[in-house]
Amino acid sequence: MSKPAILILVENLPVPLDRRVWQESCALRDAGYEVVVICPQMRGYTKPYELLDGIHIYRHWISDEAGGFVGFFGEYASALWGEWWLAWKAWRRHRFQLIHLCNPPDLLWLVAWPFKALFGTKVIYDVHDAWPEMFEAKFGGRGLFYWAVRWFERMTYAVADVVLVTNRSVMQIALDRGGKNSWEVFEVRTAPKIATTQAKEDPSLRKGRKYLVGYVGVMGNADGVDYLVNAAAHIVHNLGRRDVQFLLMGTGPEHVSLVALRDKLGLQDYVDLPGRVSNEFLFSALRTIDLGVACDPINPYNDHCTMNKTLEYMAFGKPQVLFGTKEGRASAGEAAVYVDENSAEKLGEAVLRTLDDAEGRARMGQLGFERMRTVLNWERSVEQLVTAYGRVLEG
Repeated sequence: MSKPAILILVENLPVPLDRRVWQESCALRDAGYEVVVICPQMRGYTKPYELLDGIHIYRHWISDEAGGFVGFFGEYASALWGEWWLAWKAWRRHRFQLIHLCNPPDLLWLVAWPFKALFGTKVIYDVHDAWPEMFEAKFGGRGLFYWAVRWFERMTYAVADVVLVTNRSVMQIALDRGGKNSWEVFEVRTAPKIATTQAKEDPSLRKGRKYLVGYVGVMGNADGVDYLVNAAAHIVHNLGRRDVQFLLMGTGPEHVSLVALRDKLGLQDYVDLPGRVSNEFLFSALRTIDLGVACDPINPYNDHCTMNKTLEYMAFGKPQVLFGTKEGRASAGEAAVYVDENSAEKLGEAVLRTLDDAEGRARMGQLGFERMRTVLNWERSVEQLVTAYGRVLEG
């Protein structure tokens, strides 16, 4: 007997670019579910509908990616409208029995609630980020809108039958702030599923220099990429090192300003910012780099986040330097060097110390690779994901 259709809602990235959502979709498809995804049209994924690897993907128009409060309002308003009408379109075609909400933002319960109230549709809340902490980090305070965000978060927990969390820090939020019971919360960690052995090194990315330092990820105002650009300036101009090349891959609201910062600091020959890259380019770069950097600054939001970049460096057996966030330490363990204050200079100095320690880099890379293979592998999370679905749909 075939399993029912399920609908996945994601607002901040398109599918299949959102690797966690895509891996979840493929795992649920393999478990026998008919998978339908609604996501935005952005970052090169603009087809309104496509059937990709057996997964139905509906995409809606969305305003430009948010860089400030007004931008966030426009982005979320346009996303909610697109998700709402596409959800009813998907209902007519697929008659889904469960809606899987992927935050941020914690507004998607507004789309799911009518289906739950009218048809008894079950709801799973997949907490990718602690949205109130994210809001506070972006806007630097706890005003009226912060408490509105907290209310929306609470309503999402209330609507959800089961909650998925990416780590133990977020699990504690679900239990304490969300008021969920322990048997309603499942830890489905983010873990890259990449055929790393197929990627080939590309020496040309080094631009003739001895070392290549890499970054991969979103470039928004909460991601701290400016720390890395300023660290590169400290390395090149203040410390006089001319043997280090930087490759910062990814895009986002701050990409243009980061390019301008690089040019202002005279780093055009040392820092490449290619924007969004293909998977082939990304995997080749991750195979080539000597060191990865996760420059998300230490704050209450990032303390709760499991960063994809950290896991991707580990999957490729690469050492890394990162600011010492709580979940960054929990993910990387002894496979990283930690900087305990948000300082571009200290970040740059840690990068150089690590590059100059070839034996330490090899040890950290091996530890990270083994940790991904044995402790943080995606297969463990798939078991939790399928169990959560069974809890909701089968009782």
